[in-house]
This record gives sequence, C-alpha cells and structure tokens, in this order.
Amino acid sequence: MTGPRAFDGARDAAFEAQRPRLVRLAYRMLGSMAEADDVAQDAWLRWQGADRAAIADPAAWLVRVTTRLSIDRLRADKVRRAAYRGPWLPEPLIEDIAEDPVERAEEVSVAFLLALERLSPLERAVFLLHDVFETDYPDVAETLHRSQAACRQLAARAREHVRQAQPRFQVAQDAAARLAVAFMDAAHRNDLAGLKSLLAEDAVMITDGGGKRGAALRPLVGREDVVQFIGALNWRWPDRLELVRLVRINGCPGAIVRGTDGLATMAFEPDGEGRIGAIYVVRNPEKLRGLEADARNA
Repeated sequence: MTGPRAFDGARDAAFEAQRPRLVRLAYRMLGSMAEADDVAQDAWLRWQGADRAAIADPAAWLVRVTTRLSIDRLRADKVRRAAYRGPWLPEPLIEDIAEDPVERAEEVSVAFLLALERLSPLERAVFLLHDVFETDYPDVAETLHRSQAACRQLAARAREHVRQAQPRFQVAQDAAARLAVAFMDAAHRNDLAGLKSLLAEDAVMITDGGGKRGAALRPLVGREDVVQFIGALNWRWPDRLELVRLVRINGCPGAIVRGTDGLATMAFEPDGEGRIGAIYVVRNPEKLRGLEADARNA
C-alpha cells in the first residue's frame, strides 16, 4: 500500500515503537503514571503535526519533546506540589509478582523517585537522560538548549543528590517477599511485637493521603515510632481492612489493601539485614484511580 494511508501507518508505527520509553521517561520525571500517559499523548499530537521530512532521528526527536513537556509540567506544578498536604509519594507503579519485572527496581524505587523530587527540573532531566537513559551529552544539550558543559555540571550536582538513594543492598526477591507477607500477617493478628521484630531500628514509614484520606502528616522515623503509629490505627481485619493481593510496587514487594474508605498500596523496602527499612503507603485516591477502575471492572 502506498499513499497517505501508508505514510500515516508508518508514522503511527514509529511512534508506538517509542511509546513505552517515553512513558518510562515521563514517569521518572513526574512521579505519576497518569501524567506520564498524558505527556506521551501530547508528544503524539506534536508528532502528528511535525514535518516528518525534517526529522532525521524520530526516537531522539520524541525523547526531546517528551522531556520538554515534562519539564513544563514540573514547573507548572511547582505551586501545587508546594501546597501538598503531608508527605508526597509517587504514584505507585504496580506489577504482578508472577510476571518478570518490566522496570529495573533501582530506577523506579520510591527512595530514588523521592531523591529526584529534590532536584530542579533541569537537573532531573539531565540526570535521567544521561545516567538512566544513556543519552549522550550532545543530545542532552540539544534537548535542553544548554551547552554540554552546563549539562555536565547539572548532571554532577544531580548525581550527588541521588547517590545516597541508590539501593545499598541487593535482596533476593523471594526473601523480600517473605518480609512483606510476614508484615501483613503480623498486622492481621495485631501482633505489635511481631511487627517490631520485622522492622529495622531506623525504619521509616511514609504515608501519602494528599489531604483526602487519613495519613500521618510527617514521615515516621524509627521502629518505635512506626509501631506506635500502626498500633494507634487499630487495624482490624477483615472488617476494616482486607488484603486484595500481593504485588510488586516500584520494584519492591508490596500489597494492595482495601479499607472502609477505599484502596491503598503498601510497599516494603528491605534493608541489608533481613528487615524492613522503609514502608511507603499511598492512600491518596487521585493516585489510585487506575486501581479503583480495575477493581470495578474485575
């Protein structure tokens, strides 16, 4: 087939081949899968209106557009994010345990994404493009309309900020999953002593309700603080909280649970000594719309 329809088909195929990469980039930039999908759609619209003959490298062109769109969103969201009620967590990236992971755990871990939140939009873009997506500095400089020297400086600053967030320990998936199961079992039985034994001494628990669901308004730091908070919740299973299923959340073992006011996700980040080093709980319904829709359609 030749003519306009064949041309459109080739254009569509060229974009779809890059869509997963564009969504992965936008998710790391924005911490939201919904926004990442929106950015990819905006990139699609720009791709449809572009002069194809003037684009020598479609993949590089689409990465540049996606990066710039993501930076624009970050800047526009600055005020809203500053006014966010309580701790902010990224929208959970959920994969079934039975499936091979699509994403490298260290590149989507909650700790890593939270470290990216401390970067400026330009630092974030340079770091992700160069260090994560292995884009050469000349292409990074062209994307951001900055010199290569400036991009190298931005990358160095960003690298220092996120260095501490990189996983220090490699924990086998099955061992990490056993920790999550043991935590859920102890919580089910309201066994606070059992919960305490599973937590690292310096464990951290961060809960994100976005001001729309009940959540701690500060990170809980230390095993005693975490256990005291959990005990105060007085979780009662199954009349107030039920386990929907165990999953992988941002590369870590986790669970989807349902309370009286809707779904929540819990991700468990293990330390290097066989205990849970961090727990991330997302209760903000805006970040769980996809899960709620899937639950309704199940």
